[in-house]
Amino acid sequence: MALLNCIECSHIVSDKAYACPNCGCPVSFLSSEQKKHKPRKRRKYKKLPNGFGCIKKLSGNRSRPFAAYPSTKGFHNNGSPVSQPAIGYYEDWYKAFDALQKFNSNPYDLVHENITFNELFELYFKDKYIDNKKKKYSQSSIDSTKAAFKNCSVLHNKKFKELRKYDLQRVLDHCPLKHSSLELIVTLFRQMYKFAKENDIIDKDYSEFVKINIPDDDESGEPFTQEELDILWNNKDNKTVQFILIMVYSGFRIKAFETIEINYKEKYFKGGVKTNAGKGRIVPIHNSIFAYVLNFNPNKFKAVAFRAKKFYPMLQQLGIDKTLSGKKHTPHDCRHTFSWLCDKYKVDELSKHLIMGHSLGNDIEKSVYGHRTIDELRTEINKIQV
Repeated sequence: MALLNCIECSHIVSDKAYACPNCGCPVSFLSSEQKKHKPRKRRKYKKLPNGFGCIKKLSGNRSRPFAAYPSTKGFHNNGSPVSQPAIGYYEDWYKAFDALQKFNSNPYDLVHENITFNELFELYFKDKYIDNKKKKYSQSSIDSTKAAFKNCSVLHNKKFKELRKYDLQRVLDHCPLKHSSLELIVTLFRQMYKFAKENDIIDKDYSEFVKINIPDDDESGEPFTQEELDILWNNKDNKTVQFILIMVYSGFRIKAFETIEINYKEKYFKGGVKTNAGKGRIVPIHNSIFAYVLNFNPNKFKAVAFRAKKFYPMLQQLGIDKTLSGKKHTPHDCRHTFSWLCDKYKVDELSKHLIMGHSLGNDIEKSVYGHRTIDELRTEINKIQV
């Protein structure tokens, strides 16, 4: 038996009665009306443990009404908790619970979820150039980093976590600057992604997939003079000078040394970049530089960094940073110097082309029948005198 309130006079009536004894209102009508207006029970979910966070159902007609919030990290001076941004918004309570569970197993800084390219750059720049007391960077290095950042203006206000390979590649493809400037942008991308990964801001490094789609415009150049070579040899105890001499007496482009293979037993390089003829070629190590090659580690070599931080400052320090025509010596001038030395000491023409990775073009005789053993190439390259 249950007691009901009469909708006519509010008198208490048994549900077993035929009608309200006070006003005569039928109980069957009363019962059906009260059942119709019976308040809907609120669905109960299990209680979350302390420190787990909370799930709130937001008002209004939403497609994802359940918000998952992490546990409070602190309190204001007045005792009220510091509000935390939601981890996310979900279709039902259980999806919100799963998100909280994943978050608690691997917490991440929610502030970093919305960090922009510009904001991340500021953190990266401060970490590398301001807070780092162990290493002092040159002003040219700082200026190069700032210039590269400026050339990425289209990315500045975008969330870093939402960037993809397409966004980065588009910056390079639409930049009207020279190859060397694009190299600085690629370097910035890679260093920022490395910094972001170290700080658990991203999981995937999209910078490793971008590439520069224009030819290297550093092919032109002027060789070092004999007087400039003499200055380099007079400073051969310096490690930077030693690597410059390796470039001069091997003929490789500077970029090739990042991935070059060295056979110390047979004394030869294997590698190369750019052309099909140049890639994977074998070049005997000139006798004069073998001792320096023993101290070289390709795994730690970065062409862009060496060019900016060591090559140019060293040439300037030695007073040989300008060519005879007044232009700035570049790393590619080492390759031009090797070509000049081959001509000066009458290195066999075919051997020179094979060592430098030149395409033999339409010369059918040389391209089909032109062969040299490694010992023959070694004999030719060591014609070059120091």
